Amino acid sequence: MKTRFFIILSMLTFSFANAQQDEVDSEMNSAKGVTFQQGDMILEGSIKISTGGENDYYGFSPKFGYLLNDKFAVGAKIDYSSNKEEATGIKTNVFGIGAFARYYFLELDKKRLKTYAEVGLGYGRNKTETPLAGSDTDNSLTADINVGLNYFVTKNIAVTFVLANVLAYNSVSPENGPSSDTFQLNINLFENIFDQPQFGVLYRF
Repeated sequence: MKTRFFIILSMLTFSFANAQQDEVDSEMNSAKGVTFQQGDMILEGSIKISTGGENDYYGFSPKFGYLLNDKFAVGAKIDYSSNKEEATGIKTNVFGIGAFARYYFLELDKKRLKTYAEVGLGYGRNKTETPLAGSDTDNSLTADINVGLNYFVTKNIAVTFVLANVLAYNSVSPENGPSSDTFQLNINLFENIFDQPQFGVLYRF
């Protein structure tokens, strides 16, 4: 009787495991041939973390996008970041809002992998805390062009990677002090795509 019970239990466990695997395989197969359509919406959150060096940096950027067609998306974003310089103890917190336009220009792996270029504009409020001088607040305007990709693991969920920051412009206007502008252009995009460990998750609905 006990042997028969264990045989039945083993068969049920095996059947359940196969059903779970079939469900996973079905979800993976459903990601093949993913095509954006007009009216699709996306929620995306990107995270960038850099620790252990001269700076400790944490950044989070949630986005909402709307597909105008199968290639173009427009949307809004919120940015939050915190950066601390280990040598000086200076800490900078940034909160910003902005807009972006994204163009998908290459599809691979049966349309599961989609590569895009994105233009973003934003306004930020920056607070800098210095151990000896106290805190200071300034405003910033930013513009950038990024290259990244979405890899769909199901028909609705994708992993996002930002591969390179092609162009970045930042204009800072302190409340107490002169304004400053910085411009950065990165022509050699793929020398080391892992220099910027920025990733996130996208949900399409």
